[in-house]
Amino acid sequence: EPNAYATRSQAIKGLTAPDAAHRVDAVVWIAANGTAADEKLLRPRLADDSPMVRELAERGLWILWGRSGDAEVDTLMERGAAQMQTRQFTEAVATYSDVIKRKPAFAEGWNRRATAFFLSGEFKRSLADCDEVLKRNPFHFGALAGSGQNWFHLGQYDKAITAWRRALEVNPNLEGIEDSIE
Repeated sequence: EPNAYATRSQAIKGLTAPDAAHRVDAVVWIAANGTAADEKLLRPRLADDSPMVRELAERGLWILWGRSGDAEVDTLMERGAAQMQTRQFTEAVATYSDVIKRKPAFAEGWNRRATAFFLSGEFKRSLADCDEVLKRNPFHFGALAGSGQNWFHLGQYDKAITAWRRALEVNPNLEGIEDSIE
């Protein structure tokens, strides 16, 4: 039954239920109701034996990471995403810089700016922001994969492979990383 969990404690218990459908419901509940601090609950589900649980855990982590807990910052994050969509990378960098100034502990602000820098070809600045993300969230597989991409573009292939391997340790489901390592 959908939305099988009425409480947080039920959902947490459901994350390790023998039945994959219950784990799916639990992951969805945590993603819908949790905070960034709940990433430690979803991270182990990235290695679940159910592909659906793994996929939803990954999506759920992105949802949790995107919650700043501040409505103004969330509005800025949406503006930055719209700017990225229309390839206004300079504007997106400025928007995400505002996010970082307002909420420096919010790892996803740094991650989004790293992406904007990367897409602008500013690999060293992107790498510096990836490092800031990882200081705040060492399990941010997006920033780990992004670090690998930056190192690759900077011609530092050993560092790229190290970053990509770490990303895969955290999230073994990342598409294309093994191809990049090859």
